[in-house]
Amino acid sequence: MNAYSLSRLFIAWLTCLATLLFAPLLPAVEAEKAPPAAAEDNTLSIHIDDMLRPWRGDLPGMIDRRTIRVLTTYSKTFFFIDKGTQRGATHDIFIALENELNKQLAKDKKLKQRHLKLHIVFVPVSRDNLFIALNEGKGDIAAANLTITPSREAQVDFAQPLYSNVKELLISGPASPKVDSLEQLSGQTVFVRRSSSYYDSLQALNARFAGESRPPVILEAAPEALEDEDLLEMLNAGLIPLIVVDQHKALFWKQVFPKIQVHDNVVLRDGGDIAWAVRKDSPQLLTVLNNFVKKNRQGTTLGNTLLLRYLKNAKYVKNAAASKERRKFLAMVDVFRKYGDRYDVDWLLMAAQGYQESRLNQSVRSHVGAIGVMQVMPSTGKELKVGDIKQLDPNIHAGVKYMRWMMDRYYADEPMTRLDKALFTFAYYNAGPARITRLRTMTKQRGFDPNVWFGNVENMAAEKIGAETVTYVSNIYKYYITYRLIVDDMARKQKATAVPRQEPVAQPAKPQPSVATAATAQVPVI
Repeated sequence: MNAYSLSRLFIAWLTCLATLLFAPLLPAVEAEKAPPAAAEDNTLSIHIDDMLRPWRGDLPGMIDRRTIRVLTTYSKTFFFIDKGTQRGATHDIFIALENELNKQLAKDKKLKQRHLKLHIVFVPVSRDNLFIALNEGKGDIAAANLTITPSREAQVDFAQPLYSNVKELLISGPASPKVDSLEQLSGQTVFVRRSSSYYDSLQALNARFAGESRPPVILEAAPEALEDEDLLEMLNAGLIPLIVVDQHKALFWKQVFPKIQVHDNVVLRDGGDIAWAVRKDSPQLLTVLNNFVKKNRQGTTLGNTLLLRYLKNAKYVKNAAASKERRKFLAMVDVFRKYGDRYDVDWLLMAAQGYQESRLNQSVRSHVGAIGVMQVMPSTGKELKVGDIKQLDPNIHAGVKYMRWMMDRYYADEPMTRLDKALFTFAYYNAGPARITRLRTMTKQRGFDPNVWFGNVENMAAEKIGAETVTYVSNIYKYYITYRLIVDDMARKQKATAVPRQEPVAQPAKPQPSVATAATAQVPVI
């Protein structure tokens, strides 16, 4: 296959992949244009800059902020969105960590109110930005099935390994050349992300080949936006020649992509360790992670549960694209978009609220009579004149219209940031205008800012009315940030397909750990 054909096929494939995975959630091109400055303050939306603003403290500061930010990558194994729900091995184990930390903080009375919680927020980035963002303070932990390497240890500190004895193996597909040994890789082309540990392993092999006067492996640079499963899918379709992947991932995805071949005898790295990373100035956070990993790594109850859930049985992957529920979800996305555009409301924000209200389930009825995805009361639906709220379209219409009305009535002229206008509107939606107005007055009387939700009116809400509204607002905020970052990342992936061809990576020969062989195949948790 020549380079031009490969480029065209790659562009077509990647565009198709983005469409299948998340295209229904991508904004239209017109929607990417910035709104006029004069209209910006009237848009019901949330800027995610506050969450990503550089901050480099240790665990005590995170407790004060009540947020730990986990930098990860969007992956169909470790962190993904399934009909609006965050899932994956990385997601699930960090939720377990969040629960454990909150129990300990409550026991030690380190939070201001018993109804306040520390939240773990997932921040999806590309792989080449994981350590950059971590050291810039845009996240607090990097967790993306990361293999410990000397070059990475120079940049960050790693927690105790979640998994050890990891093998990196050669994987071929229907269009691949015949390769049965490391030596036969000489002169062959391998598609690889430069930021990956696989790249280091291939560089080590090329250093060895140079000493043996053999031609090097030709390293074709894979886009950093692509995960291993994306490359495996390309390989299965015959679009690329060869790749290197961790053994556990290759064996899992072979259940989905039957045309790939896992070469157990062509081992690029053996004895690797997979772990989470933190900044070098976070010793207290590192201690907490080490203690948690000891109790929850592979071989423990939680570790084995996640292994079975995400890295053994591929049924959830095989059924995802074709399921009836997914088709329903994609239809729902169109409705959120339609009314988001009509009322100048960020549709992803409304989707996040819908997920918090009902898990995006139109059949849900509350004990007080609230109906559908947006949990609209019949009396409210009647006043809004949107039609039968028992039907999906009018139900979402009612929720979006009501949010727009509340913001315009109560917050249009308030001296608040866009973020706080959105947060207070959600609080009103959940607890009612009169109650939140009283809480703002009480917050001001205590000398705190009545125009700021987090750490101000939120604290008063936790004290006076309990956890429900506090949790409601915090969850929507977390869901929205994740949705927005994933959608933005997928939009960048689509734009990246316009690049005609990735140039081969330069081949500097740098010393690496020796290439090892042979170990028992096992599967990591994260």
